[in-house]
Amino acid sequence: MLLKILADSVVIFVLGIGSYIFRALDLKGSVSAVILGVLVMELGGIYPFLALLTFVIMGVLATKYRFRDKVKKGLAQANNGVRSWENVIGNGLATLLFLLWEHHTHMDAFWAATFASIATVNGDTLASELGKVFGKRPRMITNLQPAKPGTNGAVSIEGEVFALLGCLVIALFALPLTTHKAQMLLAVLLGGFIGVNLDSFIGATLENKGLTNNNSTNFLASLFGGLIGAGIFYALGGG
Repeated sequence: MLLKILADSVVIFVLGIGSYIFRALDLKGSVSAVILGVLVMELGGIYPFLALLTFVIMGVLATKYRFRDKVKKGLAQANNGVRSWENVIGNGLATLLFLLWEHHTHMDAFWAATFASIATVNGDTLASELGKVFGKRPRMITNLQPAKPGTNGAVSIEGEVFALLGCLVIALFALPLTTHKAQMLLAVLLGGFIGVNLDSFIGATLENKGLTNNNSTNFLASLFGGLIGAGIFYALGGG
């Protein structure tokens, strides 16, 4: 057991160094990601870890895509797209909480919650970063009034498509962990997609009023997305 933990830690440490070298995360962000990765691996195993790793890779690629154009338009991620520990916690804390519940209860509904929370942050990142590039007519999610690209709470058809694809990719990692595969797929996909739009709604309301910031908005959205995913899974008869 101890050897497995050490081996997992070494692999995750190497990945953390890579995230720092390729400027996906700063030093504090990389350390936080390593700690989160080890906890996720030991509590949930390889599939949630791979889902989180996929989120990181897809998020980095989406952030860097046409980055200079985003900079010129004032839409680029702060700090040249390099994220820190607050972003790691905001995107990963809900997942860790759901894994703790699954580890204690051994209920598939909490697998649905775990992956729906990851689907939420993955879908949101793709919708945000690629929606800025491809979104043609963004509108506020609260009143459907036209909005500038990058505005908190602005959504577009193109961004919604990217969000759905991002959720679907994550949902695939959950399937080996349950015999209720159709229910799990739908629960993670819908939970994540609803979570993405809740992120936009929270951004348009609480964040625009200064009551939350980007990281706490991400945490709340992934928490609600996970809970909704668990509820959908249970309602579909997943147990």
